[in-house]
Amino acid sequence: MTARLMTSLFLIAFLASCANWVKLDEGAENVRLVDSGEVANCEHLGRTTASVRERVGVYQRRPGRVEEELANLARNSALEINGDTIVADGAVNDGRQRFRIYRCLR
Repeated sequence: MTARLMTSLFLIAFLASCANWVKLDEGAENVRLVDSGEVANCEHLGRTTASVRERVGVYQRRPGRVEEELANLARNSALEINGDTIVADGAVNDGRQRFRIYRCLR
C-alpha cells in the first residue's frame, strides 16, 4: 500500500471519528441532562436506551463524542413522550447507555 493511500485512509477514519452523527430534533435542545438527585420532584415518564458506534473500522472514537451522541439520542426520545429532563442510568457500555426520562418543568 502506498503512503498516499495509507494517509488517505487514516484521514477518512479520523474525520469519521470526529463527526457528530446524531442531530437533535427540533425542541430537543431544551431537554436537560441532570444528575439523579435533581429529579426528586419530577414525574417519571419512562426509560430509553441509546446506542452509537464506538469504533469506525479500527479507530476508537473519542469517549466524549460517544457520550454526547448518546445524550442527544436520549433527548430526542424524551421529546417524543413530552419529557424535559433525562438522567443517565449507568455508564456507557459498548456504545450503549440507558436513560430515565422525566417531566420536571411545568
